[in-house]
Parts: sequence; structure tokens; C-alpha cells
Amino acid sequence: MAEFTVYDETDAPAEARPQLEAAKKRMGFVTTLNGVMAESPELLAGYNALSEQFTRSSLPRNAKHVVLITASVLNGCEYCVAAHSTMALRTRVPAEVVDALRAGQALDDPALEAVRRLTSAVVVRRGWVDEAEVEAFLAAGHTRRHVLDIVLGVGMKTLSNYTNHLAHTPLDPAWKEQEWTAPS
Repeated sequence: MAEFTVYDETDAPAEARPQLEAAKKRMGFVTTLNGVMAESPELLAGYNALSEQFTRSSLPRNAKHVVLITASVLNGCEYCVAAHSTMALRTRVPAEVVDALRAGQALDDPALEAVRRLTSAVVVRRGWVDEAEVEAFLAAGHTRRHVLDIVLGVGMKTLSNYTNHLAHTPLDPAWKEQEWTAPS
């Protein structure tokens, strides 16, 4: 197995250090995901740019968490499910929503369920989503911009989920309480 280094802001490649220093200021620590990504400063910068843009997207706050957790569950990313579950709960996403997402179950809230369903379709079908599913999403009160914002979130999660699969990124202590194991 190829071993990947988990860098911090003091030992990372020079081009990645400013990104890690900014992450430490923002989060209070450098995540092991960012530490692994620092091996490729371009990957780290790309991931952080997508993350910033997704944060600024038009999706409501809870819907953003639905996208991130749903994509991570479907991609079997144990690291990202734990991290995003923790962050969702910290921002007061109801625990029953987070629990349902982690279990791959439908949500009671019709608007959030529409986000979960479309995100699932985008991930599973690699973007080849039936027009009827897009229309159902729009009928649930969402916009075409929301459709594309989901694509942005899925793209962001693809970078982190695949990095974690390849690197076997160790879970940060901050996410430990929401540790998740992918179903076999």
C-alpha cells in the first residue's frame, strides 16, 4: 500500500503552506485531509476553492449539508461522513436528519429529501440524471441554479472522497464522535 504523508503547516511543500496556515486559522487545526492533500498543492488549492464556492452557493445551509453527507455516504468515505456529520450537528442540522443521511434513508422534510434524491442520482449515475428527476426536484421548490450547485458540491466531495480512499486518511480527533463505517 502506498503511504501518504500527513503534512502540517510547518513541514508541507512550500506551495501548500499558506493554504494549511489559512486552514489552521479558519478551523483551529489542520485537518488530516488537508495534510494529505498538501502533497499536491494544486489539489489542496482546488479543493479549498471549490469548498469556498460551495459555501457561497445558493443552496440553503441545511441543503448543503445534505449534499455533502449524501455524496460521502454513497462514495463510502468514512472520513468525510464523520467530518460532515460533526459540522452539520454543530450548525444545528437536526440529529434525525444527520442520522437518516448516514443510514441512506429518506428525509421527512420534502425540500431536503428532494436535495438528497437529486444528489444521489448525480453521484450514482455520474451526472446522467433522468429529466423526470430534475423536474421533480424543481417541483419541490428548487431552482436550476440549485441543480448546478449540487453538481459543485458533488465535485468537491469527489476530490476529498477519492483522496481519502487512496490515502486511507486518518480520522481527526474532532470528528471521532461521529465516526462512521461504510456498509460492506
